[in-house]
Amino acid sequence: MSTTAERVAFVCPRFAEGATVGGAETLLRNLAEHTAAAGRRVTFLTTCATNHFTWRNERPPGQLRIRNLDVRFFPVDEDRDLEAFLRVQDVISRKGHYSADDEMTWLRNSVNSRALYRHLEDHGSDYDRIVIGPYLFGLAVFAARIHPGKTFLVPCLHDEGFAYARVFGELFRSVRGILFNSEPERDLARRLYDLPKSCGAVVGMGLDDFTVSADAFARRRGLTTPYIMFAGRREAGKGIPLLMDYLALFRKRTRLDVKLVLTGTGSINPPAELAPHILDAGFVSEEEKHAALAGAAVFCHPSVNESFGIVILESWLARTPVLVHGRCNVTRYHCRKSNGGLWFMIYPEFEEALACLLQNEKLRRALGESGRRYVLREYAWNSIERKLLKALDETN
Repeated sequence: MSTTAERVAFVCPRFAEGATVGGAETLLRNLAEHTAAAGRRVTFLTTCATNHFTWRNERPPGQLRIRNLDVRFFPVDEDRDLEAFLRVQDVISRKGHYSADDEMTWLRNSVNSRALYRHLEDHGSDYDRIVIGPYLFGLAVFAARIHPGKTFLVPCLHDEGFAYARVFGELFRSVRGILFNSEPERDLARRLYDLPKSCGAVVGMGLDDFTVSADAFARRRGLTTPYIMFAGRREAGKGIPLLMDYLALFRKRTRLDVKLVLTGTGSINPPAELAPHILDAGFVSEEEKHAALAGAAVFCHPSVNESFGIVILESWLARTPVLVHGRCNVTRYHCRKSNGGLWFMIYPEFEEALACLLQNEKLRRALGESGRRYVLREYAWNSIERKLLKALDETN
């Protein structure tokens, strides 16, 4: 049996708008918007923070109507002990020795909002379902404990040290349902938390097709040589230092003149010999990002911690092949299933794959077209909406 979830709350630490860049935030907002478009009454609960490094309250608290969503902003708790948070986080990230009390110290000093929790406590009856994500914040853990019987988790789970904390096993086992982004993510959760095979649904996110000129970005930016591209948060966890080191060595060893185009947010510290060959476009519009993707010879995504890989799918819509790190089960899964990209584990494999792609236009086109067919087939919004609403409406 099933019942229609007419009133749905989505909970996420940040709201994806403007320069607020993040795959999880984008995912939660898109799922919320399409749930609303399907006729459900949706409220989006988030914090006043926009920066994922500082977590300062930069927005005013209150409620706004943003497109088809009622968005409520709550202040982040400002009494967190950052020193205690970082001390325990370092141990957890390295899979060191820590206690259950250490985990709670870490979560209590993570991103939290007592005002948001009070809203869920006082208005829980206003919602048939509460969709919370991603998993890696005190906000997700403590919000999920308020009404676990109507809570669905969108974990955005990675195979990282944090995922092995005991508290997350409790989180995954306590909620009503789990909405996974991919089959490898679901398989990881089952392995880590001993979940039954019937637990959770693979939903993911739909993507809208777009058409853009393949040379417009290069003309506007004065690029006359091939470039590879990365888009998103520029930080160690996304593999940016590795990419820059590998590309500097690639240019030196192969003598191929290839540039690196970066979009997104975060500082970079490139090797001196690579710096003149980087175009850092910073935060750009979706249209400009799509144009940059379409003009790239290759999109490189070196992160090993992905649960979905939205920008990889966008690259394929732009007919651009991808090169990913082979240690990431999710992005390798996409490449293998789509036949739209290659992967590497160590530098020699990176050099061989990138040189092959740069020097073989026919191969690039074939991989790009194959990837595009995969996205249009697997990630059309009408299909994703059906999976999402079916999962939310299930009673058991």
